[in-house]
Amino acid sequence: MSAKLLIVALSLCLLQSGLVAGISLSLGDITLFNVNFKTPTFLGRSVAVDSNVRLENDVDPNIQEDSHLNTYSLIKKYGYPAENHTLETDDGYILTLHRIARPGATPVLLVHGLLDSSATWVMMGPNKGLGYLLYDQGYDVWMANVRGNTYSRKHVKYSTHHAKFWDFTFHEMGKHDIPATIDYILNSTGVSQLHYIGHSQGTVVFWIMASEKPEYMDKVILMQGLAPVAFLKHCRSPVVNFLAEWHLSVSLVLKLIGVHEFLPKSEFISMFNRIICDETTITKEICSNVIFLTTGFDKLQLNETMLPVIVGHSPAGASTKQMQHFGQLNRSGGFRQYDHGWLRNHWIYGTIDPPSYHLENVRAKVALYYGQNDWLAPPEDVEMLHHKLPNVVEKYLVEDKEFNHLDFIWGIDARELLWDRMLEIMRNHENSVI
Repeated sequence: MSAKLLIVALSLCLLQSGLVAGISLSLGDITLFNVNFKTPTFLGRSVAVDSNVRLENDVDPNIQEDSHLNTYSLIKKYGYPAENHTLETDDGYILTLHRIARPGATPVLLVHGLLDSSATWVMMGPNKGLGYLLYDQGYDVWMANVRGNTYSRKHVKYSTHHAKFWDFTFHEMGKHDIPATIDYILNSTGVSQLHYIGHSQGTVVFWIMASEKPEYMDKVILMQGLAPVAFLKHCRSPVVNFLAEWHLSVSLVLKLIGVHEFLPKSEFISMFNRIICDETTITKEICSNVIFLTTGFDKLQLNETMLPVIVGHSPAGASTKQMQHFGQLNRSGGFRQYDHGWLRNHWIYGTIDPPSYHLENVRAKVALYYGQNDWLAPPEDVEMLHHKLPNVVEKYLVEDKEFNHLDFIWGIDARELLWDRMLEIMRNHENSVI
């Protein structure tokens, strides 16, 4: 019975997202679709049969080492000034903050996306990591880690074995983690403002901070959103669209993805790896990594040589409730707080439906960068966000038509296609720094 319920939920989410054509899925002896499968056209590119990637053999020892090093060690290895910092939020979470230190320079806060960590900004190495590039351009670089990821798994009262530790979504990150991180950086550096660069969920938490604590807008020189997310009405991620239907069988879904911590089981991975992969896809590591199953991938912008490093650092952790919240945004089409069900909503919020976030409070200058082949932040949803924000100073659609959600941070040509433009815009808006 549980398998049949799973098939129903999966069918609904795939039909909703329009991803069924050319897909064959089965669970045991139950077949959902029986169509001749070809490389998915919705990826935007065909995936070549030939590949020189071998994660198990013939891997550069340097790359193999990087796959096991933490963020601090990666920075130090390549000759940059690395620092570890810890801070405590007002609700008791202990967060790790990494820094490529340039005392006296303008600070830049980098906030990672869903299932990611501070490593994302440096793991591609010098000349290919945005964290290094910003430092080389004269900035004091700080890299956040939100609660629940690899580097922020401590609390003053609870361990990760307690359900209470995982009782959060990105709402708490925006309300507690990011304000605490900004205050820590400004207090440490003695300046009054910083640059903010967020990717994916790193933009979500900024909008929430503005909604719940609008006074923090005065502390931001410029917010730059890479693959900005708020509305998920047109989201094409099969994982998010599946989670939008989690209410069909709560107990079944929790068994598949983890009751408290998001720890997807092999059955869950298997359902989706056939959506983005077939027998010719470049490596099984892409097909079995939930971050690629959530966002998709771009063959021509993905540096296959670095796959061992990517796999070594991602996914970096999340709560099940956090993932469910993303599914709720997809289902509702709005940008609003967590839906506890009408009874608890009335008790917590005073209304049957969860309240929407106040995007009109985002008074800081905002630059939005988005791509045409982005599953999580498609142009239609970015346009909805753009119309709600009061102070957008730049909106740029990356020229590469196949630019994907992860290309904003890992793309081979990210600097030429985007980062140099970002640096120029940052300099143009630094007159307000005191």
